Amino acid sequence: MKAVILAGGRGTRLAEETGIRPKPMVEIGGKPILWHIMHIYAHFGVTEFVVAAGYKGEMIKEYFANFYLHNNDYTFDLKSGDRALLSTGDIDWKVSVVDTGLDTNTAGRVAQLRDHLADDDFMLTYGDGVANVDLASLQAFHSGHDKLATVTAVRPPARFGALDIADGAVKRFIEKPQTESGWINGGFFLFRPGMFDYLTGIDPDDEHQSLERAVLEKMSADGQLMAHQHAGFWHPMDTLRDRQVLEKLWNTEQAPWKMWS
Repeated sequence: MKAVILAGGRGTRLAEETGIRPKPMVEIGGKPILWHIMHIYAHFGVTEFVVAAGYKGEMIKEYFANFYLHNNDYTFDLKSGDRALLSTGDIDWKVSVVDTGLDTNTAGRVAQLRDHLADDDFMLTYGDGVANVDLASLQAFHSGHDKLATVTAVRPPARFGALDIADGAVKRFIEKPQTESGWINGGFFLFRPGMFDYLTGIDPDDEHQSLERAVLEKMSADGQLMAHQHAGFWHPMDTLRDRQVLEKLWNTEQAPWKMWS
């Protein structure tokens, strides 16, 4: 099974970083968030990726073009120009980077990928969020119904911390927990090929025809969208503050999404 990663948006709310790079290439702990997302999938055996690129997509292509060089050890002979491979890492991913247009909406980006997915079920997520979602459980849930799509429903992170108070005493102090009410779209989808029927006639330049508005809302109305509820960690990287939160978790070895060894 392949995983599609939407990586073409401009990321305007993170302009401090995205002025010079695409949002999926913004780093957490010295690695692009795209690298973190791919590791989540690879941990569950999904190692074939289709990256839907757009804004500054050439930087994503260059990253993977040089990935083997930058992630393995070499001896370089500076006189002859020869290089000898000393050791290789254990990453065995296959990555397709597809230019889906600069300002194409998310539905239009997905519509362009059909030929890359070989009429099989496929996973899909956004290139700006991480989670400790159990993808094996997601697959089992999806296999247990006959609908076209499954979305991972998550609890949004709270904007403020929480106090558990009894008789004036603080029984528990929680710094910005996941909220305990309401579910939102957390990405980490699973689709059957029939979802492409909903993309017929999509205008890729119409911002109102996004994957969420033009496809998922219709699927929901037609009874074709199921939700796999994930009550664990999930966090987007929409703002500079979000990036700082994720950076701190990674640097203090408390990143819940790091499920790989």
